[in-house]
Amino acid sequence: MVHMFLNGGGMKGGSLHHLIGGAPFIGPATTLPIYRLHSVPLDGTADDHPALQAAPPGTAGAAITGELYDIDLIVLRTSLLPAEPPDLELGIVGLADGAEALGMRLRDDCAGLPGLTDITAHGSWRAYKAAKAEPR
Repeated sequence: MVHMFLNGGGMKGGSLHHLIGGAPFIGPATTLPIYRLHSVPLDGTADDHPALQAAPPGTAGAAITGELYDIDLIVLRTSLLPAEPPDLELGIVGLADGAEALGMRLRDDCAGLPGLTDITAHGSWRAYKAAKAEPR
């Protein structure tokens, strides 16, 4: 078992949550304030999924909120990872409490993807989606 930081479809209520095999929920988690969060379009779908990225040099980072799970490595390898979008890769995420966890991060070679929208100011994928759903 390994700690996994989830900040998109793998979270409770998300489209990929069923793929974590009933992994125990440890609790809400926040990253160190060194990340940027993006909304990534995929196959013409705006806001398909979030992508966490270490803040590039000279760019301010922020703390991003998600959920922490204790996931079985076999479930991670055979169930969750194959369902992740091609612009994400498994990496280490620094957490606000000083711990580290596995997490999906934007691949370096995808930082210039067309349509990538910086949503860092929202602090989480859920907050961004909720703000977009509010009537204007």
